[in-house]
Amino acid sequence: MNFNDLGLTEPLLRALRDEGYQTPTPIQQQAIPIVLQGKDLMGCAQTGTGKTAAFSVPILQLLAGRTQAAHGGGPRRIRSLILTPTRELALQISESIDAYGKYLPLRNLVIFGGVGQKPQTDALRRGVDILVATPGRLLDLMQQGFITLDHIELFVLDEADRMLDMGFVHDVRRVLAKLPQRRQSLFFSATMAPEIVKLASGILTNPSHVEVTPESTTAETVNQKIYFVEKKDKKDLLKYLLEDPAIATALVFTRTKHGANKLARDLDRAGIYAEAIHGNKSQTARVRALNAFKNQEIRVLVATDIAARGIDIDELSHVVNYELPNVPETYVHRIGRTGRAGATGSSISFCDTEERAYLKDIQQLIGQQVPVASGHPYEPTGAAPVALQPPNGKRPAPAARQQATFRENKPASPRPGSGETPSNKSKNRRRNRGNWWKKKREAGGVNS
Repeated sequence: MNFNDLGLTEPLLRALRDEGYQTPTPIQQQAIPIVLQGKDLMGCAQTGTGKTAAFSVPILQLLAGRTQAAHGGGPRRIRSLILTPTRELALQISESIDAYGKYLPLRNLVIFGGVGQKPQTDALRRGVDILVATPGRLLDLMQQGFITLDHIELFVLDEADRMLDMGFVHDVRRVLAKLPQRRQSLFFSATMAPEIVKLASGILTNPSHVEVTPESTTAETVNQKIYFVEKKDKKDLLKYLLEDPAIATALVFTRTKHGANKLARDLDRAGIYAEAIHGNKSQTARVRALNAFKNQEIRVLVATDIAARGIDIDELSHVVNYELPNVPETYVHRIGRTGRAGATGSSISFCDTEERAYLKDIQQLIGQQVPVASGHPYEPTGAAPVALQPPNGKRPAPAARQQATFRENKPASPRPGSGETPSNKSKNRRRNRGNWWKKKREAGGVNS
């Protein structure tokens, strides 16, 4: 199948050819015809599957066919709203719409917080057809009277799971309350947890369902490796690995904003061009760092999960989990930044002693044991692979959801000189596990 088989008009086909698109991805093959038929859609797709084009291309075609009737010679009115959780994702969707719709008489605008609003309000006064927005800035400009959603024909909620993770669910519901009842709605999420399905049920009407990959699988095009290393040696191991010229570009994930800043500074001092990107950075700084990375002016981009969600970088060779995520699904999202749309990529993950419980949960989620890279100069003595199944044969709950998971993965054997006896070992073990969990939380090793 090619794009000619999807019923797209010549201006869109020409723009897709300009972008080098030849064969639609599975989600594009399934979603584009559904959207063109005017149906609501629920899509479950990993990042990197081409879902931005899956909804933006048919929206462009539908709106272009209604342009003259919609305007009637008057000012343009917002007829499509695309709601996204992060500024970076909003920018990238807007850039994609500009590329796909460059031969169509439609105007697209992206709005987000962290920058002055005047250029955005000036563009709104001139009139736009498609608005890409983050929830906070959208509600702010609605309250000021710059935006009305009375004429929305097509609504897209993208990265719905991340919306919930970031606490935007109430903002989303406030936006929904202002939308016309008669509209076409498209809902996309990388995971389909019960709370996601509940949110979708309040948005969609008799939707068609598209699921291109299971929510817990990693792309087959990503070569995964795990490096066991002590926490204090992680920085030196990363520098050692970056001596390999095969790592052309690396997106490195840390758990905290402070950790991202510190690692980027350390790499820069070592002569490895690096920048950090996270929520505390100004919008200007984030866009500058992202563009420098895309243009390969810097080799390493250090990011937190929220900042990196939705980042779309062509030919990203490597993703590095400098710190393993405590939510297993986040691992899938992270390594999905490479090996996108059929290309190959590599994922490198560092695992220290305290992160072995995280690794066990990740392997249970993805249903495979991540291969171990051995023989590196910072390999701890006696490091052993983490088994896919725990000894009792039961699958543990995800680490972020049940604290007991961490406790179950602590060694049960008594420490030398601890004074434990067979009669009191169980009691001491429970107390020690509780103390370990308390220290873990205080150290920030659980919550992002």
